[in-house]
Amino acid sequence: MEQQGYLIDTNVAIDYIGEALPGIALSFIDDIIDGQFYMSVINKIELLGFTGITKSEEQKFTELINAAIVLELNEDIVNSTIELRKRYKTKLPDAIIAASALVNKCTIVTHNTKDFEKVKGLEVIDPYRL
Repeated sequence: MEQQGYLIDTNVAIDYIGEALPGIALSFIDDIIDGQFYMSVINKIELLGFTGITKSEEQKFTELINAAIVLELNEDIVNSTIELRKRYKTKLPDAIIAASALVNKCTIVTHNTKDFEKVKGLEVIDPYRL
């Protein structure tokens, strides 16, 4: 399956905004963000739903989300999520993110690869290991 783009996961977005990425990972994410990139509606909920989020962090997350193509739930993503949950016993948020990436032919960019590595056909990149 030819990948169409990158879906940035919550943990990478947090480290990016928090300036916690190592140099090569930062350059990689900068390049992605300078182009077209994706986030799942779950990533949006996770980023903006943290308790204790500061106004500054909320503004930075909102700017990042607004620059992304946010993949909302649709019938294809819902059906794929159901199949992933049945097949891999994946947690619901991770299943929705994985399904969003699969349906839209995206590579997930995450530091939390263990939640996605078992999903057949899903491409995952850990920017900390470039």
